[in-house]
Amino acid sequence: MNKKKKPFLGMPAPLGYVPGLGGGEAWGGPRAGRRGRAGPAEAGATGFTTRSDIGPARDANDPVDDRHAPPGKRTVGDQMKKSQAADDDDEDLNDTNYDEFNGYAGSLFSSGPYEKDDEEADAIYAALDKRMDERRKERREQREKEEIEKYRMERPKIQQQFSDLKRKLAEVTEEEWLSIPEVGDARNKRQRNPRYEKLTPVPDSFFAKHLQTGENHTSVDPRQTQFGGLNTPYPGGLNTPYPGGMTPGLMTPGTGELDMRKIGQARNTLMDMRLSQVSDSVSGQTVVDPKGYLTDLNSMIPTHGGDINDIKKARLLLKSVRETNPHHPPAWIASARLEEVTGKLQVARNLIMKGTEMCPKSEDVWLEAARLQPGDTAKAVVAQAVRHLPQSVRIYIRAAELETDIRAKKRVLRKALEHVPNSVRLWKAAVELEEPEDARIMLSRAVECCPTSVELWLALARLETYENARKVLNKARENIPTDRHIWITAAKLEEANGNTQMVEKIIDRAITSLRANGVEINREQWIQDAEECDKAGSVATCQAVMRAVIGIGIEEEDRKHTWMEDADSCVAHNALECARAIYAYALQVFPSKKSVWLRAAYFEKNHGTRESLEALLQRAVAHCPKAEVLWLMGAKSKWLAGDVPAARSILALAFQANPNSEEIWLAAVKLESENNEYERARRLLAKARSSAPTARVFMKSVKLEWVLGNIAAAQELCEEALRHYEDFPKLWMMKGQIEEQQELVEKAREAYSQGLKKCPHSTPLWLLLSRLEEKIGQLTRARAILEKSRLKNPKNPGLWLESVRLEYRAGLKNIASTLMAKALQECPNSGVLWSEAIFLEARPQRKTKSVDALKKCEHDPHVLLAVAKLFWSERKITKAREWFHRTVKIDSDLGDAWAFFYKFELQHGTEEQREEVRRRCEHAEPRHGELWCAASKDIANWQRKIGEILVLVAARIKNAF
Repeated sequence: MNKKKKPFLGMPAPLGYVPGLGGGEAWGGPRAGRRGRAGPAEAGATGFTTRSDIGPARDANDPVDDRHAPPGKRTVGDQMKKSQAADDDDEDLNDTNYDEFNGYAGSLFSSGPYEKDDEEADAIYAALDKRMDERRKERREQREKEEIEKYRMERPKIQQQFSDLKRKLAEVTEEEWLSIPEVGDARNKRQRNPRYEKLTPVPDSFFAKHLQTGENHTSVDPRQTQFGGLNTPYPGGLNTPYPGGMTPGLMTPGTGELDMRKIGQARNTLMDMRLSQVSDSVSGQTVVDPKGYLTDLNSMIPTHGGDINDIKKARLLLKSVRETNPHHPPAWIASARLEEVTGKLQVARNLIMKGTEMCPKSEDVWLEAARLQPGDTAKAVVAQAVRHLPQSVRIYIRAAELETDIRAKKRVLRKALEHVPNSVRLWKAAVELEEPEDARIMLSRAVECCPTSVELWLALARLETYENARKVLNKARENIPTDRHIWITAAKLEEANGNTQMVEKIIDRAITSLRANGVEINREQWIQDAEECDKAGSVATCQAVMRAVIGIGIEEEDRKHTWMEDADSCVAHNALECARAIYAYALQVFPSKKSVWLRAAYFEKNHGTRESLEALLQRAVAHCPKAEVLWLMGAKSKWLAGDVPAARSILALAFQANPNSEEIWLAAVKLESENNEYERARRLLAKARSSAPTARVFMKSVKLEWVLGNIAAAQELCEEALRHYEDFPKLWMMKGQIEEQQELVEKAREAYSQGLKKCPHSTPLWLLLSRLEEKIGQLTRARAILEKSRLKNPKNPGLWLESVRLEYRAGLKNIASTLMAKALQECPNSGVLWSEAIFLEARPQRKTKSVDALKKCEHDPHVLLAVAKLFWSERKITKAREWFHRTVKIDSDLGDAWAFFYKFELQHGTEEQREEVRRRCEHAEPRHGELWCAASKDIANWQRKIGEILVLVAARIKNAF
């Protein structure tokens, strides 16, 4: 009994077990029903389904019942896949689509129909959700805000992390900001200065050495035998101990590789043998020059620098062109030039000669053949060319060029003229080889053959006598009535023979005749002809041409402007007589124009003589008596010539024309004071103060008394002037300087302070007061004065510059640099500040600073002067001289530039260069410049000339930059 007992009896049922499910057929089911028996299902048991109810299991590869199923649905497996895919589409049960609260996304009934009651239900739910959301909105937003704040506290932004430091930046001063060091380059030296890999050719000896070191050893080191190695009877290993096993040829002793060094030696030996074999022929004459052999080889290397494949392509292409169209001359010429360029000269000659056979009527092919062939052969080629082309001028010219003997050249050209008598080029070439008498005879024939050649007519006229030349030119005019050069030559001929009265008539007739023949008068061409006449010395013709054409084709309102431009252009072309003629004509048309008279006067001053200038000025003041500057120029010219009475008389006439003119009064005073007539100058000034009192007249009065040593009179006059003109800063300056000269510091300070109250925008007054305080040691007060001046006069480079220099003189270079940085921020285009900034830098940084300065102030004379000094300090003499020239050209009124230039020439120039600088400076008459004014306005130097002041300022300059 125990053996038949099932092991699962008495044990608890498995989890989820339902009695009755999964039983056999005996427990109900369709079959039991069909057999008429009632199973336990009828008694309340749960029914179940067996395999017989649903049919047998089917394999995935079994065919379906539908015999006409489409592809992809003909097996059971295909249909199962389709049904699974449809189920997957119905519901996405992926974990990512699951939510703990809502379950799987999507609707449970999405596969069902969506009816009207569903829509109403959705609308109701949406309204409920919206109402509930509005009730919870405030709490939700508050919660989200608190979460964001908490997140930001835990993970703040970089911007928030540095916000407190940013707020502290407001407390940083400009000095601290500017003193922050520049960020250096943190890379190492190798990264900062990358060097390109250098490839050096390795010599043959290097390869030979390493070939030997790389041999395969077939023996064991004897030392290895101590530790159990194999010991062979011969130390050479597999090599035999007897010599001769391997010959010492091109193979290295132990390897089968090439020895490069021995190959090179063998190559040289072989070359020597071949050269020695061909160096002597049977007759004993040298055939090959061994020394020049390699040189000849080098000369054969093509110099075009192109690719060899390109040459082959070009050669093939040109060959195709020649074969396709053998009578096309450019193909033969191009082929020959290609071979010439690649070094195959003989091939080129053969090709071009073949070309002459194929194209015997082509001038270019024959000329190319003559060019490529050597001397005698070229002559033969040209002779052959002449037979084919007897009318070709170019071939005759080439034939004449090939001849070396003058007589042979003449013979060729005369032969050419027999065949081509109407060629101007041949006649000119033939005439050039003849003597003057023969040339005249030939030209007389030439003008018969070529009556329309102006050059031949003019050449004949030049060789004839005066009478015959006139006849020749008349004939030329008849044959060529439309050429202006014949008329101009006729005018020059008359001028050269003294008939200047005919010149004007000839030019006028020329204009009339040319217009009658339909020739347009081109103003620019005629002016160019006039300039050529000027350079040839035909002044009357030049002036006549200018007068005739200067007004042609110009609108009335543009005349003055155009004529002044024409005069400047003539001066630039060095045609001074043309410019003089233009000014003369302009003054006839505009006799009362002061600007034209001034331009003409400056032209005469720069390019004419003193007599011509004075004659012009006399006419000028007659037409423009109210133009003070013309009177003054005339008086100055007389004074510079040493004729003081004439200068006085001119100024007296000027007084009559311009009564009470300040300029003329002061000019008269200067004339008298310069000539040591001090009493006359005093009387003139007293008269001027009574009749024409101005601030300048008072200032000159004070200065005259001051320089003559009458301090009391000067002070009295100064006080009187200040009562009338208290807003004239120069009077306050002079008052303070007189007090300062007498070492009355308090009075000087008071004068400057009072002046600044009346004239707060006068930069020199601020500078004088600041320097006074600095001189007596009150550095703090000087600094305060300059700060106050900068507040009242913003963006003033002069005040900034003095502030920087004050700190620099006090030894505070860091503060000076800081102030300079501020100054350049406020005045970024100030040349005087940039020039000072260059030399505030250390030497290595000066060049960089100068580049920045030139970018900001490209044409500022102070910057150009600083660059010149920089080159001077670096001993770049040529560049420094070039930049000095550039500086004085841009601003000739800057005295400092002339002084530095003169100092430079004193150290590095010749005597001629020094004199040239001095002469140019005296001519320019500079009036400005810090160092220049310090010397020229010094009371001790009041009577010095420009040249003396130049030497004085140059002597004060120290090479401390």
